[in-house]
Amino acid sequence: MTEPEMDAPAIEDHAALGDGRTVALVDRSGTVDWLPIPSLDSQPVFASLLDPGRGGRMLLHPVADFTSRRRYLPGTNVLETTFTTDHGSVRVTDALVTGVAGRLPWLEFARRIEGVSGTVVMDWAVEPGTVLGMSSPWAEHIDGNRILRVGTVNIGVTGLDDTEEDPSAARFGGRIRVAEGSRRTLTVVATQDEPLHLPVPGNVDLGIDRTVSNWELWSRTFSYDGPWADAVQRSALALKLLLYAPTGAIAAAATTSLPETPRGGKNWDYRFAWVRDTAYALRALARFGLREETHASISWLLRAVKGDHAELRILYGLREESSAQPQEHDVPGWRDIGPVVTGNRAATQLQLGVYGDLLSVALAYAAEGNVLDVPTRRLVSDVADRVCDVWRQPDSGMWELTELRHHTSSKMGCWQALQSALQLAELGQAQGNPARWRREADLIHAWVDENCWSERLGAYTMVAGEDELDASVLLHAPSGFDRGERMRSTIAALRRELGRGSLLYRFTGAEAEGERPFVACSFWLAAALACVGDVREATELMDDLVKRSNEVGLYAEMMDEDGSFWGNFPQGLSHLGLIDAALTIADLSR
Repeated sequence: MTEPEMDAPAIEDHAALGDGRTVALVDRSGTVDWLPIPSLDSQPVFASLLDPGRGGRMLLHPVADFTSRRRYLPGTNVLETTFTTDHGSVRVTDALVTGVAGRLPWLEFARRIEGVSGTVVMDWAVEPGTVLGMSSPWAEHIDGNRILRVGTVNIGVTGLDDTEEDPSAARFGGRIRVAEGSRRTLTVVATQDEPLHLPVPGNVDLGIDRTVSNWELWSRTFSYDGPWADAVQRSALALKLLLYAPTGAIAAAATTSLPETPRGGKNWDYRFAWVRDTAYALRALARFGLREETHASISWLLRAVKGDHAELRILYGLREESSAQPQEHDVPGWRDIGPVVTGNRAATQLQLGVYGDLLSVALAYAAEGNVLDVPTRRLVSDVADRVCDVWRQPDSGMWELTELRHHTSSKMGCWQALQSALQLAELGQAQGNPARWRREADLIHAWVDENCWSERLGAYTMVAGEDELDASVLLHAPSGFDRGERMRSTIAALRRELGRGSLLYRFTGAEAEGERPFVACSFWLAAALACVGDVREATELMDDLVKRSNEVGLYAEMMDEDGSFWGNFPQGLSHLGLIDAALTIADLSR
């Protein structure tokens, strides 16, 4: 391998780093090609992943041909990459540094460079981009320091000699010789609309060790020792990266516009918090004993929906000022597959299943011995009453399709909402009219049984009265809607019609549209198999799926049969699917 090509690397070639506020992606060549500043949902100052020519990147790699191997330090989101050349080897430890008492008030990306053997010449560069074509970076010299400005973002670099010959160039860069036993640290710091702190290199080196210790401490609170423990822990660490600490919101993924298909068009911004994903994450976090994250996330979710729960949205911004208004940018996209967009048009869709997601969160939190506040108990009752009124309406379904239809999994989600409200009432944490909720839940179940079952396919269908299939109905084996013969038959039909080995497409027609199998669906299949009693088969499927992550244990949204990743990355729903399947199989194996 020589100097990285300008074309974007494979999605699966990346590892993710985070500090509770933003996420950086690093590829196998040591290139940082994605980093929004200062927040995960900010516009990316480093974005060569989507705009190879002008997007901006950070480089650190040997000048000579090299091979690389990498790993996360155990129990952390700190990345270690070892570069090997004919002349020696170098170890680089990358971290988004955290402080003594949590995240730092500025962004601090640190790269520790250690000589392992021989002598290796390394190139390095810090090259901010044009922020998806919206800003032009420029340099300023202040008190002997060169500072880069990109819009309102300020960037400084310390630790290595900047040998850029053009003092007005909007980049830092140089070349260093790394001998065996040597140790140096390259640090990139950034702020937005704030003064810029330039750290002492020795303090940054200590900060890397502190960041490792902080992650290790977090992982020690992680209480899961069941099957696939390493994969479950890595998935929990991936979810932790997606949790926006200032508010408690959990982003669906760290990127925007990584395509779902080579044809393009299906390029969305996933740096928003979906109620559905948050619900799944909260159930997992509670099971792991992670109290702070659970409380922060459910509090954020309830604050978000209390404003207008009658028109519950399916997604919310990570911050109050976040905007979901779609905007298309004039940049090429990953491997020229556009468009590149920020915002998400699905924010205004009607999806009835979200009611089940919301109330299942409240139930999971209360079932762990926590107490809902009075406004939240009223919210539960109001939402349950709302479900009684709206469940007969058509909606866009879980997959955010534009045509309104009577989606089976949406009806099942409404049933789940009323079941959750009934259980909360039994716990004394909801008031209202449980008799009405029970009656409507029975009506929903009967309606689905009559209208959403195909004798020809032997399966629950995607929508009422049609013969299309939809993998999202698998979610309602764990929810309890059906763990009997109809669900068992549906599993068989889905594997027959949508399955490709251990992988599963989302719905009938997805493959024809150019999509790849949806990673979370495969994990839902494993969980559903366990729920209908096929624990051995579920275990075999999980054994295969956990081997399909990339080399550092991460998953994107979709995966081809050849192992290539598609869609935004790392994808929270994929990791949630893994966690939920592992927990479900472990519970039902006892």
